[in-house]
Formats: sequence, C-alpha cells, structure tokens
Amino acid sequence: MKSIYAAVEKLVGYAQEKLSLPARNALYVRNTVLGILGSDGFESTGAEYAGESVTELLGGLLRASADENLISEEDFERIGDLIMGVLTPAPQEIQERFEALCAEDSQKATDWLYDLSVYSDYVKKEKLDLNPRFERKGLIVTINKAKPEFRDSKKAAMGNSTKSGYPKCTICRENEGYFGRNKRTLRTVSIKLGGEDWFWQFSPYGYFRQHGIAVNTKHTPMHVDEATFYRLMDFVDRFPQWFLGCNAALPRIGGSVLAHDHYQGGGEVLPLQKARVAIAMKHPSYPDAEVAVLDWPGTAVRITAQSRETVASLSEIVRKYWVGYSNAAAGIVAEDADGIHSAVSPTVVKKDGRYEMTLILRNNITSEQYPDGVFHAHPEFHVIKKESIGLIEAQGLFILPGRLEEQMGRLAVALERGEALPADLSEFEMIFGEMKAMRPSFNKEQAEEAVKEELASVCERILGNTAVFATAEETANFMKEAGFVL
Repeated sequence: MKSIYAAVEKLVGYAQEKLSLPARNALYVRNTVLGILGSDGFESTGAEYAGESVTELLGGLLRASADENLISEEDFERIGDLIMGVLTPAPQEIQERFEALCAEDSQKATDWLYDLSVYSDYVKKEKLDLNPRFERKGLIVTINKAKPEFRDSKKAAMGNSTKSGYPKCTICRENEGYFGRNKRTLRTVSIKLGGEDWFWQFSPYGYFRQHGIAVNTKHTPMHVDEATFYRLMDFVDRFPQWFLGCNAALPRIGGSVLAHDHYQGGGEVLPLQKARVAIAMKHPSYPDAEVAVLDWPGTAVRITAQSRETVASLSEIVRKYWVGYSNAAAGIVAEDADGIHSAVSPTVVKKDGRYEMTLILRNNITSEQYPDGVFHAHPEFHVIKKESIGLIEAQGLFILPGRLEEQMGRLAVALERGEALPADLSEFEMIFGEMKAMRPSFNKEQAEEAVKEELASVCERILGNTAVFATAEETANFMKEAGFVL
C-alpha cells in the first residue's frame, strides 16, 4: 500500500502547487481521495511532488491502486475524474479569482483559467501536443488522434445529445461537475453577452491554442441575427486577445450542437483572419467602414470599422440578403420544401480599436450528384475528410481524422520504396497518384513532405468546394446587389 500512499501524497502536493489547494484543506482532500480508492488506512511515506505531470501522477496512482486490487483498469477514467474533481477548486472560487484577474488584465485572467484547466486534466494538453500539425498553402492542417471521426452528420449530432435528457445536451452548464459524463473537472466562468447570461468553458480536445466555447446559459437553438453580431463584439471588447465566431445554424455546414446557442473562439490567429483583400468595396450609407471580398478559397467578406453599430448594421445587410438569395446558374437555392438553405458564419477580432467582422457565406443544398451537400467536400476527397466543414475549418484550420496518421504514413513508405499503392488502401488511388506525380523518386524526407503538400492541397480544394461563388468577382457582384459599391 505504500506505493498508493506515496502517490496520494505527491498528487496532493501537486494540487497545492498547481491548483491552489490551501494547506488547511490538504488533509481533508487526502482522506477523500483515499476514500474514493477504497483505502481505509494511511501511512506517510514522505513523498513530495517533484514536477511530474498530472498524467504521470494520476496514472501512477491508478496503476498502484489496481495492483492492490482496489480498482480495475476499466474504472481508471471514472476514478481518475473523481479524484481530479476533488483536487480542482470549486466553481465559485474560480469565478471570483477569474473576475479579480480580469479587473487587472483580461489576458492574465484567461491565461490563468486555461492553465488551471490543463492542470486539472480537463484540457488534455499532453495528448493534444501529440497531434500532427503543419502549415502549408496558407492553411493549418492537423490530425486529431483524440477526436472520433463522424462521417455521418446524423451520428455526429447524436453524439452531442444525452440519453437521460439530463443535461439536455453536451454543452449545457449542467455538465459542470456531472458524474455521468466524467465532467468532475469541468469549470466554467459566467460572462455577459448582449445583456444575457452566457458562460465560457475550454474544449478538452481543443483544435487550437486556448480553444473554447461561449455558451448561452439557456438551452436555446443556434441562430444568427443582428443581435449575434453585437454579442460577438461584446466578447472581444472584454477579451480583445481572443477571436470569437459562430457556426452557421444549419445542418451539414455548421456545428453538430445546433440545439444550443454557442460560439467558438480562442487565442490563435486563424488563416482566414490573415487573408488578403481581393476586391475593396464600400457602402454609401456607411462611409466609415471598409468592406472587402477576401482572397480566400471559400466565399468570405470582411467588414471593418470602429463603430459597433456600423459593423452590426452592415453585417446584417449582408446576412439578410444572402439568406434570401437564389442563383440557379450557380446552384444556389435559398429555400425550398426542405426549408432554408443559406446562412452566414460570422467571426470577429478586434485590432487597434477597430472591429473586423468576417462573414463566410454558406449553403447546405444537396443534389443527386452531391447528396452530402453541393457546397461540401466533394466525394473524391471524402477519403481525407467527409465530416462537415464548420466554422474553424472554414477559417482555414483543418481537423483531419486520426486514422490518416497511419494511412498516410504507409503511403509515404510506398513512395520512398517506389512501391505500388497498397491493395487495402485502394480508396487513396487519386491521392497516391497526385503524390507520385510530384517527383520521379523520393527519399524519406521528400515522401513525408509530399504527404503534407497533398493533404494541404486537398484541404484547399475542399474549401473551394464550399465556396458558393467561384470567383471574387462573382462575390463582388452579389455584394453590389446587396447595396455595396466598388
């Protein structure tokens, strides 16, 4: 049992250093952890925390407990969550500390909250850091080994519902500390957006630095209207170090949690935010604003101004016109018997006191040729990415399925050896052919680079598939119809 006692002592020491556990609470917490493990005794070993990661400490404790037949390996996740929940400060403590830091500097507050979420093992940063990630063709490509692949959009939506009806969905605030989904370490902080009660939480398997979501406290459906633009700007007013955006509130082109209004954001500059201006425009009624059709594979326009009212008003002009816009020649159908098909995905950053609102035009119409969506990844690319292209990927950060690490690795080996496409990877025939055409022969480094170039090329073409207008000029013509001028 001494190995268990030593592991508990180290973990309590870790909580004192990393999770602000008061010394006065250390004895109570130690006994609580022992109780969770089913141990009714304790003998100090003098073990001290020596800089180990939470993964090492928690894993060591769970393994030692299993060796003593106190728990089974099948219970590691549940028991680990229980233990870390005891070590993590309570929600009110976190809210008070967060508000106090915000009064000094919002950056300091958000950094503290993120670090605490990592230290509590809610944000699985050690696992996230193992995900392959690279930049090519102005895009960021990641392979998320921790995220399950949902090639069926209906199954993806089901994955965010709850069987018992409590909580109502996977992002409701009632998940905070909920034992049924191993959320003992989830901590949220209250924020106000548009005068309403919202809250912020980090994503445990975030796609980028400090990736999190702002969630409406009420379980109300996703929607985008003029009030949405104001709420997004409220957020960056308080947290100017972050961006915030909203998925299109329609299936196939938006997030999988359409039943609960929420936004996504965080502390990374995504590729779309760096996109150059393709065509500069104006609106006669708002001379203080800069309007631009962006040089981007998808269809996106940017509105920049110092006035919140100007940005919100112009964004609403674009949104309203787009939602009702049809163009038979381009295959754009605004509404039919199946409902509304067009929506915008807005995202905002604040630079030098000016708001930059980028609107991505989306449409989820399907056809016999494209049953998964006309403006979705086309079938030849489904071997790489079949899931919905939501807000983050529409901004140029692609999250590819974990299976690709092994599959593309095998293709790289075949390139290096000059071998044919492996028979069990026949669905990669086009992909493999494009890589082979890059060079007459490959060494190991060149083969690995070919894989990266090909994945980025496919992601770029997928973004092109999502474009509702084929060229910047066509987008500018749409904007002219909406009242904008060159």
